[in-house]
Amino acid sequence: MALDHYVTLGRSGLRVSPLCLGAMTFGEDLGWGSSVEESQQIMGRYVAAGGNFIDTANFYTKSHSEKIIGDHIGRHSEKRDRLVIATKFSGNLYPGDPNGGGSGRKALVSACENSLRRLQTDYIDLYWLHIWDVNTPIEETMSALHDLVQAGKVRYVGVSDTPAWKVAQANLLAQFRGWSPFIGLQIEYSLLERTVEADLVPMAQELGLGITPWSPLKSGVLSGKYTRATAGRDKIDRAAFMADQLNETTYELIDELERIAKAHDSTVARVALAWLRARPGVTSTIIGARRASQLEDNLKSLELVLGPEETAKLDALTEPALGFPHGMLGYAGTITNGGTRVNGVELPASEFVLQPGDKPF
Repeated sequence: MALDHYVTLGRSGLRVSPLCLGAMTFGEDLGWGSSVEESQQIMGRYVAAGGNFIDTANFYTKSHSEKIIGDHIGRHSEKRDRLVIATKFSGNLYPGDPNGGGSGRKALVSACENSLRRLQTDYIDLYWLHIWDVNTPIEETMSALHDLVQAGKVRYVGVSDTPAWKVAQANLLAQFRGWSPFIGLQIEYSLLERTVEADLVPMAQELGLGITPWSPLKSGVLSGKYTRATAGRDKIDRAAFMADQLNETTYELIDELERIAKAHDSTVARVALAWLRARPGVTSTIIGARRASQLEDNLKSLELVLGPEETAKLDALTEPALGFPHGMLGYAGTITNGGTRVNGVELPASEFVLQPGDKPF
């Protein structure tokens, strides 16, 4: 696979690269991240390699991320029109203003106008609801998003960091009312964050939402930098995101990733990305490179295909506890199928079935 082997996002005709360039680290306004010059270099290298999907948000690096993208791409129509630029609303940049963020119509429309200005473009290809706003009815949000699509300011809409039941409610409302539905689902997903497999992933598959995982390397924990050999010696730049992850369970996983990487003459990060790219429902994985060298390494993950035994080993090391009712659902066939084979699966009948001579009451 290559970066220009495009895939359609969810149940839509929008073609995107299998790796999406995440721009959360564009700008050094928070004390970490990429300089303007290196951000431009990263975008240039990504596009030159065939990438067409760039993701940001209205409040990343205090809105500087959008401005960097706009300066480099938005003002140049020959660059802008061939790319899929995605940004998000919900984040509040304005202390003391309750309508400065969230998913209400006032905040949403204002955020869109400001993002268009910073990105220096007339339209946003994919506009994400960044995080569920419990104070706004979802029908208000979906109606406002549809109006932006109708006005030509937004092409498609997606949703991030929201419970599966709320996403399902939103898309069913959109379906019945003729509004633009969510076509993509942005969620944290990695070898170290698999609880999304309980509800969010199957929901996305059922409703036709393309999954775009963020933090596929768990904020750098799976980058290959942190190993048993370096434990306690390397400075953790984003300690709040990472420190509690560096434990025995994680080191056991990293040990296995190192073994697989060595067998493929590859790297830990590439193996972790290759595992995620192959997960059911995943369309385009968001890679957030702070340095051009990191981007180059991540792009090479597209050349790597894991074998069944390698995948099974990583699956076993990271199998999540999904909670109720998922544990019970493993017995569903025993309860429902009466000991018959259905869709290739045969399970014994439950002890409650009628035996010869029994009569139902």
